[in-house]
Amino acid sequence: MFRIPRDALVFVGDGRKALFLRNVGDALSVNLKTEKVFEDTNPMTREQGSDRPGRVIESSPPNRKSAVEQTDWHDIEEHQFARTVAAAMEQMIRTSKATTLIVVAPPKTLGDLRTAFHPEVKACIVAEINKDLTKHSVGEIEKHLMSDGST
Repeated sequence: MFRIPRDALVFVGDGRKALFLRNVGDALSVNLKTEKVFEDTNPMTREQGSDRPGRVIESSPPNRKSAVEQTDWHDIEEHQFARTVAAAMEQMIRTSKATTLIVVAPPKTLGDLRTAFHPEVKACIVAEINKDLTKHSVGEIEKHLMSDGST
């Protein structure tokens, strides 16, 4: 059984949504309350730009042409969102003097957060759970975390 201590912060996020939750219950009877919610409006890349990908023409013979891959604005915004919520988590850790943090996110977001988290935040992390629970209600998140820390 996965235990979440009282006053622990639980971060549940992906590249577009982040929930900052706090356990106001105890380790055996988890009661997560929402402290902050971040949502990013991030349309698909095709909706963010309509230019065709560029082309490169080599100046040396035989003057080959090649396409340049289109910029993935959607992906860039997801990385930026991870940095934004990491900064918000740092502020929350400092102001609330929290000592315990559980991070729940899909693999790509976990990677972005690991590089963006301040050392002070990293020191508070007691568990990382590779799962996307952002579309679940807080009650469902509690059940997922209590049933098994890796579900």
